[in-house]
Amino acid sequence: MRKTGHGKTLNSFFLLFLLLSVLLSCASLSPLADQPRTPPARTVTPDVLLPAWKPFAPGIDYFEGRIGKPRLELWALRVDLGNPDLEFVVNSGEMVGVIPGTTITGFVRDYDCIAGINTNPFDPVSANVGEERTIVGISIAAGVLNAPAVPGYDALVLYTNGKAAIVSQAALTTPDELMDIRNAVGGFSEVLREGAVTEQTLARNGPRHPRSAAGISADGKTLYLLAIDGRRPGSAGATEEEIGIILKQLGADDGLNFDGGGSTALALRYPDGTVRAVNTPIHGMIPGKERAVATCLGIRVVE
Repeated sequence: MRKTGHGKTLNSFFLLFLLLSVLLSCASLSPLADQPRTPPARTVTPDVLLPAWKPFAPGIDYFEGRIGKPRLELWALRVDLGNPDLEFVVNSGEMVGVIPGTTITGFVRDYDCIAGINTNPFDPVSANVGEERTIVGISIAAGVLNAPAVPGYDALVLYTNGKAAIVSQAALTTPDELMDIRNAVGGFSEVLREGAVTEQTLARNGPRHPRSAAGISADGKTLYLLAIDGRRPGSAGATEEEIGIILKQLGADDGLNFDGGGSTALALRYPDGTVRAVNTPIHGMIPGKERAVATCLGIRVVE
C-alpha cells in the first residue's frame, strides 16, 4: 500500500521525537552532570576512643589517634584553662567584620603561638593569603569586637574569669552580654550538650567532611581542640554527630562544630621553632595545601 502524505508527516514527527530523546539522554551525561556529588551522611557509632594524652607544653596535652570504624584520623589538644602560663589569641583586622586571610601555620608563626586552629566560617574561599575575608559570626580578640554575632550560629566564649562555654550567638548581641568576654570565636552549631549529641545535630547531621571543633569540660575549666581529616584514603571525614561522639570520648561535655572542609587545620610549634600542621589540610583537593582562612584561635605561652 502506498503511504499517504499524512503518514509521511507522522513518520517525520516520530523520527524527530526519537532524535530529541537521544539528544536529551546525551545531555544528562554532560561533564556538569558527571561532577561528583556529596553522598548522604551515614553515621556509624565510632569505635571506642581511649585517648593517650601526652604533655606538649605547660597546661597542654596532645593526642593523635585513628579510628577503624568509621575510618578516621584525628588530632586533639587538651588545655587547662586555669594555667597562668597560657593565654589565648584571636587574630584581628583593621575593620569590623573583615580580616586578611591567613593560613593556620602563618597565624601561629605571626602571633607567636604554640598552637592554633581555624574557627569561623567566612567568604570568599581561596588560598590567597592577605585577601580580605568577611567573617561570619562573632569574633572577639582581647575584649575588642572584630565581628558581630549572627543569630542562628553558636560560639566558643572565653571569659575574663578563666572559664569557657559554648553559647548561642543570639545571646551575644548587646554590649552588656559581651562585657565579661575576653575572647570569642564563632562556629556553626553546638553538636554536644551536657554529654549528649544535640537534637539539632541528629536532625541535620551533615555529610562527611574534614572537621574542626572545640569542646568544653563539664566544669568549664578544660578546653579541647579537635581536627579530623577527610577527603583522602586514610580518613573519610566525619559527620556532625560523630564530632559530638568523639568530643565526648575525649572528655568534653559540650562541643562546637567550627568551619571545616578545606579550612580544617591544627598547627603546632615544636621545640626547634618549626611550625607545621599536624593534620593534612586539603584545599582545592590538593593534600597538604592550606586554605587562607579568616579567624583563628591560638594559644600562647606567657614568658
